Amino acid sequence: MLNADSNEPGDESQTYNRRMQSLPGVSIVDRLESMKGEFGAQAARQVEALLDEAVTAQVSGAGAIGRLHEVLLFLRAYPASRRVLRKADRLLHAFAQRIEDPDAYAGGAISGIAGTRISAIFSYHVARRLAARHRRRLVLNWKGYEAPASLPPLLLRKLSLLGEDWPVEANVPFEQWFDLRGLDWLLNELDADAYDPLRIALTWSFGSAATTRSRGRWLARRVYYHDAPLLRRQEVSLAEHLAGPPLPVRRLDAQASSRLLDFILETSAVRYRELHGFTWPDRKHVWWADGGRGVEMCLFGVPPERRLPLRAYHAGMFFKNGVPVGYFETLSLFERAEVGFNLYPGFRDGETAYLYARLLRLLRQMLHVTAFAVDPYQIGLHNEEAIESGAYWFYRKLGFRPVDSGILKLTEREESKLAKAPGYRTPPATLRRLAAGGLIYAGAPDWDSFSVRRLGMRVARSSGDAAPWPTVLGAIPGFSKWSKAERLAVEQIVSAKTGTAEQRYLGLMQRHSKLREAVLRLGSVSEA
Repeated sequence: MLNADSNEPGDESQTYNRRMQSLPGVSIVDRLESMKGEFGAQAARQVEALLDEAVTAQVSGAGAIGRLHEVLLFLRAYPASRRVLRKADRLLHAFAQRIEDPDAYAGGAISGIAGTRISAIFSYHVARRLAARHRRRLVLNWKGYEAPASLPPLLLRKLSLLGEDWPVEANVPFEQWFDLRGLDWLLNELDADAYDPLRIALTWSFGSAATTRSRGRWLARRVYYHDAPLLRRQEVSLAEHLAGPPLPVRRLDAQASSRLLDFILETSAVRYRELHGFTWPDRKHVWWADGGRGVEMCLFGVPPERRLPLRAYHAGMFFKNGVPVGYFETLSLFERAEVGFNLYPGFRDGETAYLYARLLRLLRQMLHVTAFAVDPYQIGLHNEEAIESGAYWFYRKLGFRPVDSGILKLTEREESKLAKAPGYRTPPATLRRLAAGGLIYAGAPDWDSFSVRRLGMRVARSSGDAAPWPTVLGAIPGFSKWSKAERLAVEQIVSAKTGTAEQRYLGLMQRHSKLREAVLRLGSVSEA
């Protein structure tokens, strides 16, 4: 999620930061945090001295230790000097020594720290991939486990002597029966259909391994050192970035792709996250892009058997000087892309708008999409984290517009209040009303009232059991009367959906204006 007010320190903030450094009794964590927005030679020297002090500083309590970890990661991702980067890295690489209670850091915002552990229910395919690389650090966790009704029959098929216990005894210790064979047996004997309904948690102990957030890096070709204040949102124009020169992009070879995709899965898993594309990546087509200012991004799709029925699916992660700082997911249809953009909490004071602008430039370049939609969840619908961060205003101030006319009027009233009273903040209740509809960045309003879900439900009312595209085509009035060339072009589009990569599918689709108009009508409010 995003922070609408990040990256915008003013003179008062800088004065406060300088005052913080001179106050006696202020903790090392507070002083380091006060320097996050300070750059230049003098600030770099101050941060270097604070990092030297932090080596021996006694920081106690999971809250303070977690804050120390996050500020060190931020300084590593946004270093003011080479010394800052190296000193922050040294502290992070030794961070496991600060951990006394490994279970005190299981919260999503600070999970994955070296020396800690997490317990989570991973899907079968993710659990297998993690076990292949970290088996010695994974164990079954039975704490609070409640056996589902499907468990006894499943176990009975695998352990016949359970029949002496389950049918006639109360309080059967299923975990003991499982432990007879262990995690390896569970993952090797069961398939996803049997494993996933069991919902068994795995405890993952990290130690000081490179898998942790403390040490997880992807080698940066060039490090970008910040010698001036971070870019503020007002300094970023989406229009200029989208119209700017292409980003340097290269396709990774098989070995690099495999290593990167494993790293991404683990980076996500230590934060309790699973993403469709991270679980099922297309290992044959992974692209790497340089976004400038130390920002690098990867982009990949999913193999044919894991693709969505209509939309093209792509996902990826972005890095700042080699540190993973967030991830994204993109669902494209014709020239419209729904973009899910997620920054990890510790980096929301970074150059959020610049990161987002470079991501959209990459998507424009690789997928040739020109209309960018934001799902209501991203801005706060059933998502209190987005409400708290004011995510709606982040997108609005970058030029996105509401697709609902009523929400547009409410937005304009709020903007008038903000202009008249600089200290005014939109109340959470109003932010929830603003989040009820989506946002879009596009010139024409063609896609404003479109929804893939609406299209699917409309078609489903009158369709049989045909495959997705034939079902849609059957719902288009007069499709059988289209010219032979038009229908042949549609056949090529449908065939490309299961081709080597979905870029070709999107490209063919974007050239078929008649199909575009028909699909737009099927999924728009006026036609529903």
